[in-house]
Amino acid sequence: MDRWLTAALDYLPTWIDHQMRLSEQPGCTLAVAAKGKLVFEAAFGHADAIQQRPLTPQHRFRVASHSKTFAAAAVLKLREQGRLQLDDAVGRHVKGLHPSVAKTTLTQLLSHTAGLVRDGVDAGQWQDRRPFLNAKELLADLAGGTTIEPNERFKYSNHGYGLLGLVIEAVTGEGFADWTAREIVAASGLEHTTPDMPADAKLPFAHGHTSKLPLGRRVVIPATNPTNALAAATGFVSTASDLARFFSSLAPGARRSVLKPESRREMVRRQWKDAYGTIERWYGLGTISGKLGEWEWFGHSGGFQGTITRTCCVPERDLTVSVLTNAADGLAHVWLDGALHILQAFAKHGAPSPRTAGWAGRYWSLWGAFDFVPVDGKILVASPSLPNPMQDASQIVPDARRRQGTESGQITLAGGFANHGETARIERDARGRVTQVWLGGTRLVSEAKAAKELAARYAVG
Repeated sequence: MDRWLTAALDYLPTWIDHQMRLSEQPGCTLAVAAKGKLVFEAAFGHADAIQQRPLTPQHRFRVASHSKTFAAAAVLKLREQGRLQLDDAVGRHVKGLHPSVAKTTLTQLLSHTAGLVRDGVDAGQWQDRRPFLNAKELLADLAGGTTIEPNERFKYSNHGYGLLGLVIEAVTGEGFADWTAREIVAASGLEHTTPDMPADAKLPFAHGHTSKLPLGRRVVIPATNPTNALAAATGFVSTASDLARFFSSLAPGARRSVLKPESRREMVRRQWKDAYGTIERWYGLGTISGKLGEWEWFGHSGGFQGTITRTCCVPERDLTVSVLTNAADGLAHVWLDGALHILQAFAKHGAPSPRTAGWAGRYWSLWGAFDFVPVDGKILVASPSLPNPMQDASQIVPDARRRQGTESGQITLAGGFANHGETARIERDARGRVTQVWLGGTRLVSEAKAAKELAARYAVG
């Protein structure tokens, strides 16, 4: 593993831990795969915040619309086997559909351009007000035909992927969950993934949680309900590590995959832009794609009752990151972007050098925490409270000479409102422990000392 990646993975959990404290989220698991192999996994918080059950990397989550990527892979696998074609009309495989629905193609269903209703006339299954639909109920919801003309625009449809699940069943002669579990999940070497609930009750499972409002407190959402005919859209249960490895395997250049390279290229190819989104995103066949900084990514996200999840693969760097959170207001999207920003910073600046390594640490003032993050030849001053801790990070270049107990450096790059051109220093006691840090004229101390100082100054009990 590259030294810069090792250094980035050392810093990543300290940032997530601080974010967890600030946001008071119930739990989060995070995994990183490099070159298709798991290189990092960690868990923070609780699988059940009410009963204070610690979360582990082995806890399964409802990963919701990640299911669409698995379903798309299943369709592409069947195409490789010559059992269907992407331009097949769905009515060729599923009978009794409204004519306008029957003539839509598998490609249109996969890319959310068939013009179908998103969640039917009563989307109460997403509020736990009703069970998820069975096949008869799904077809009844589609009996009114398409909502808009096919290929008019990108229009997300869980019902469309439910219909793809019925296609897979018709072509294979097996249940969607059974065939997909064997031909996609097991064939990909995933050991902690199932296409739907119920799962083995003995296995660790992360329950969902509401946001604090409107009750004023979080309550637990069981999230153990089966999704029935919508399993292809939202049923999957998995771990961050399994998702990181699976999405790594879908990169066109992956060394091992359940799909051929041409199928993978078709899945991740940008086909339809979300023209009305403020963030530029595209949809392929069961994959979302975009760009963060200079890195282009593909992946998917998911939202189930009480869980928010997201996975991104960066093919250029052969890296995949998965972040799973178990709250309705979970920060999986924010934290995954933050993780990519951290990885980018280390990829750009390199691993710590001997001159910079000793500056590492989190130091505090009235204004919160500052992370001194050593890289090659310099120290980045990160802000762990930000969604992107590396945003506008000042840079310190340490002096070649050191005095006993003191190391100094020059702030060689900082924003115009910061301390550009000034000095920084780190002071240690006789045992080498950091006592204080100076960033320009601002003195920073440990969290314990900062808390004690604030309590004394402002008479906090």
